[in-house]
Amino acid sequence: MEGGGGEELAVGCVLSLRTTLGDEIEGQIVAYDRPSNILVIQEGSSNAGARRNIRLLKANYIQDFTYLKKAEDPLDLNKCYIDLAGLQAREEASLRQAEIEAERIGVGVTSEAQSLFDALSKTLPVRWDKTVIVVMNEVRVSIPYLPENVTGGTPAANDRVKKVLEFERKRLQARGPGQF
Repeated sequence: MEGGGGEELAVGCVLSLRTTLGDEIEGQIVAYDRPSNILVIQEGSSNAGARRNIRLLKANYIQDFTYLKKAEDPLDLNKCYIDLAGLQAREEASLRQAEIEAERIGVGVTSEAQSLFDALSKTLPVRWDKTVIVVMNEVRVSIPYLPENVTGGTPAANDRVKKVLEFERKRLQARGPGQF
């Protein structure tokens, strides 16, 4: 869109538009921020409870648009439907996922140790116990994370962990120092 852009794009209008990248979007304008020149468009059904997408679009990326109709105020609180139970479930799932990911990051370990942990985690269940890598809840790999530092577990499990450590150490050395 050329020029100021937002004057003819009033909140509540339903538009069909094409971006300069060729995307075709149909939705209702929820807001327009003049300083940033960003248009907030709600896509999807206006039925209560229906899922909708919100797009933030720089107005200067709009190649052309067609005014379809004037709809009701999209920000009318009496007609907005928010699935609080669904939002809480998504929040809880996101928090659980963030906790799982945080547990995979070693505290007080080198980047090399983290790289070895990440390599082991691709094929085996692993966790940190302070600075010790625990594999399959039985095999322990202590600092400096060499094959001879592998203890506990069955001989087959030890051999598997040692093999992965040796391979990953060779791969890290081939990358060069400091590039973990």
